[in-house]
Amino acid sequence: MIDDLPCTLYLLAHDEAAEAPYDRSRAALLVRAAALVDLAMRGRLEEHGGTVTVCGTEPTGNPVLDRVLRDAADGHGWKHLVRRHRTHTLTDAEDRLTAAGLLTAKAPRTRFGTRRLSVTDRAVPAALRARLSAVLHGDGPVRDVPAADAALLALAAAGGIRSVVSRRDQKTFRARIDTCTGSLATLAPGLEKAVRALPTTVIAAQGGMGGS
Repeated sequence: MIDDLPCTLYLLAHDEAAEAPYDRSRAALLVRAAALVDLAMRGRLEEHGGTVTVCGTEPTGNPVLDRVLRDAADGHGWKHLVRRHRTHTLTDAEDRLTAAGLLTAKAPRTRFGTRRLSVTDRAVPAALRARLSAVLHGDGPVRDVPAADAALLALAAAGGIRSVVSRRDQKTFRARIDTCTGSLATLAPGLEKAVRALPTTVIAAQGGMGGS
């Protein structure tokens, strides 16, 4: 089972009826942000004076994360790295999931369309959503929640993945979501800010302001 954050986030954002992410441009930003969080959790990315720095030279062995790691070597801020090459990261995650047998790729319906991607086992994303729902509705302290789950919940809320965090949940559990998002500051203050800024980043990207 693939459990890296970008691929897990992709499965959460996938719309089986559409055979694609529910919103491809939004999903690209979320998958990219998830990859940055994953690398920070692994100790491969750190923040110094607002600039992201790479720690170590060995590859992670994960093709999605390794390409993002190479992108981060130039010394940028988190918000820039969330936007940079995000479509490549999304495609890399799809390729990794397809190679692992978790997605099945079909030819586009039209000549200029995108390939259609179906989840091979719907129980997998369903189990992921249930796991995050338990975190969202739980009454235990967030510090006891696995860091990966807290990060995924923060990203899903910021990105408006309604199958994970409904509009009602967003209001009802605002404080718990805020605490999950705040926990990212232990990795890097700028990373927390970048995740909090995702709603604005999505709007800018959809308006053609975000780069690819």
